[in-house]
Amino acid sequence: MMEIDNKLHSGNIYDPEDPQILAEQTQAMLPMYEYNATLPTETTKRQELLAKMFAKVGEGSYIEPPFHANWGGRHVELGAHVYANFNLTIVDDTYVYIGDHTMMGPNVTLASAGHPILPELRERGYQYNLPIRIGKNCWLGAGVIVVPGVTIGDNSVIGAGAVVTKDIPANMVAVGTPARVLRKISAHDRKYYHGQLEIDPGLLK
Repeated sequence: MMEIDNKLHSGNIYDPEDPQILAEQTQAMLPMYEYNATLPTETTKRQELLAKMFAKVGEGSYIEPPFHANWGGRHVELGAHVYANFNLTIVDDTYVYIGDHTMMGPNVTLASAGHPILPELRERGYQYNLPIRIGKNCWLGAGVIVVPGVTIGDNSVIGAGAVVTKDIPANMVAVGTPARVLRKISAHDRKYYHGQLEIDPGLLK
């Protein structure tokens, strides 16, 4: 297992078709398939399976099935009160960290694995992995894609459909493809929650 971990988590190029890796990966994925077959009424079973699937699951965290992951979530750490909508995909060939109170819309993809640009290496199926870190209290809109090695700072919002190819600092709104910082979260956001729709001041007490 130590040899497998070194290949997966070192950032070096390796062969993902290694028979030892495939055998371990297949076993890791089994609870995920069971999770995706649960009924909406089976909330206790879902929580038990999440704890089995993930490296860490904080209190109150929940993922709507179906959920997809290369290693079934084995290399993913969820903080407390994380929520992910339908079709979250995590390419978790290496570590993915998601902070407390972070929310993800439907069809979000967090991809920690990459392949060399050099055609000769890709032809042989080589791969490398770089960890993804998403801070506390972030919101990733529907269809967001995060690529290997990216860090998103605390409280930041990533607009729907954005492709995040570089680190995003804390307390920012980022949009587009590739994602770029649009603005800081500011006093304006304490008054309006969408366009000119105003926040009830009572909600801020």
